[in-house]
Amino acid sequence: MPIKALPTPSERAARGKDARTRAPRGAHADYEPASERTDPVEVIERQSRTRLPELVPIRYQRMMESPFRFYRGAAAIMAADLARTPTSGIDVQLCGDAHLLNFRLLASPERRLMFDINDFDETLPGPWEWDVKRLATSLVIAGRGNDFTVDERRRVVTDMVGAYRLWMRRFAAMTNLDVWYSHADADELARQFADLLGRRGARRLSRATTRARSRDQLRAFNKLTRVVDGERRFVSDPPLLVPVSELVAGTEHALLIGELASIVDRYAATLSTDRRSLLAQYRLVDFARKVVGVGSVGTRCWVALLLGRDGDDPLLLQVKEAGTSVLADHLPGSEYDNQGERVVAGQRLMQATSDIFLGWQRVDALDGKRDFYLRQLQDWKGVAVAEDMVPEGLALFGRACAGTLARAHARSGDRIAIAAYLGTGEGFDRAIARFAEAYADQNEADHGALVEAARTGRVTAAST
Repeated sequence: MPIKALPTPSERAARGKDARTRAPRGAHADYEPASERTDPVEVIERQSRTRLPELVPIRYQRMMESPFRFYRGAAAIMAADLARTPTSGIDVQLCGDAHLLNFRLLASPERRLMFDINDFDETLPGPWEWDVKRLATSLVIAGRGNDFTVDERRRVVTDMVGAYRLWMRRFAAMTNLDVWYSHADADELARQFADLLGRRGARRLSRATTRARSRDQLRAFNKLTRVVDGERRFVSDPPLLVPVSELVAGTEHALLIGELASIVDRYAATLSTDRRSLLAQYRLVDFARKVVGVGSVGTRCWVALLLGRDGDDPLLLQVKEAGTSVLADHLPGSEYDNQGERVVAGQRLMQATSDIFLGWQRVDALDGKRDFYLRQLQDWKGVAVAEDMVPEGLALFGRACAGTLARAHARSGDRIAIAAYLGTGEGFDRAIARFAEAYADQNEADHGALVEAARTGRVTAAST
């Protein structure tokens, strides 16, 4: 086997510095909507055509609730806008939807509470700047929703970007294995920010970690299921949770159950042998259709109930449709033909530790060829409440997100080149703060366009 020649750290740093000519750091401040920019409502409507029509009004209703909720569902709109912004030419594995609520507390396989990125539906290789800009803009939108001043929002964003820059410099100095083993343990984060949190902040963080640990399989099991004729079944809570038995009847019911069971059975081949053995110790009991998130509403999402040793040994799996990434129209295509595999591969690359039941499968049956990825429905998940944050709290949260994002990018991209591009000054930090304010204006205008579309009857939103 021939020895592979790798560029030296000096050569990689030179590449990063040279990229400043291609895209000066100050140029990232600029955002102007393109003269031929596609109508944002049209972008949303185009996505809706591939979704379950009876659920699309729920998506519109959720996106109309606030500019921040709109932003969560508007990744496709922003992707098209980001494609027209300067980039350094240094690619990483992108999250693709790195807004602040996609960073949360998660359980590791070793039952440690970690802080990591959660959602990878849009993951694809691309410019690292896109994730940074989406995260920064989400902080500004959240700050506006909480009536922060312009200066307060600017400090939140520059703190976040500065933390990303400093963490990338740290990762650039690490060995490959040290970067790979790096992770954000919740207890370590609490110690790291102890002086800044103060007593009140420390108490709130402690409560958040306690809540996250309580959001486990048994809690979801007791909430979402009940005993019917001696067997556990999903409860009915239409349209958000609908058992398969209520969706279709007769032959169609049998076909749908068989198709879903086949997905779970065949997906086991995408797991490692030890986890495949663990999955084999459970039996399938029931399925239901579930509405999740904001941007994902209307995609086909199922939950599967499996039982192990007895009726009090549940496993809840989410079977979520994986479509083409919203980034795909603006970047080279994925190396994976199966979109579920694309999501899983991106998640495994970017996360420090991933769900032990994370896998994928394809189905070609009742309503065409569709790809899915599977993971546990709930496993110690803790989500930030942006509406409750004061400027200092949002700044701390942004810094935690920045370190996590930098680590994810360092695992998949050239961390030395990115660190060299960013440098030691605050020019890039200030540029992203300006961009984020400008794009938050754009987001508010786009949100207003959807509200107007619903008022005029162009789109139909569910009633609140």
